[in-house]
Amino acid sequence: MAPGYFVIAILGCADGGSSCTQVATLETRYATAAECSVATSAALETNNDFDFPTLIARCRQGSAAVSAASQRPIPPKARRG
Repeated sequence: MAPGYFVIAILGCADGGSSCTQVATLETRYATAAECSVATSAALETNNDFDFPTLIARCRQGSAAVSAASQRPIPPKARRG
């Protein structure tokens, strides 16, 4: 089994947090959940250009099997219909 890591996912929420959609996954990998959690505030400050009333940064567990394409942030224009 490949070693695990954590990444930060940015979620856009329409109603304050109960109905959210993942809008980006940041490329930086963290060795522990604690390291990832510490970085969420800064990540949210620099990734706040999505058109949602509420944005949330959450740590997600990844693995070496996850493709590089899923690690790239989704540009705001790409998700707008």
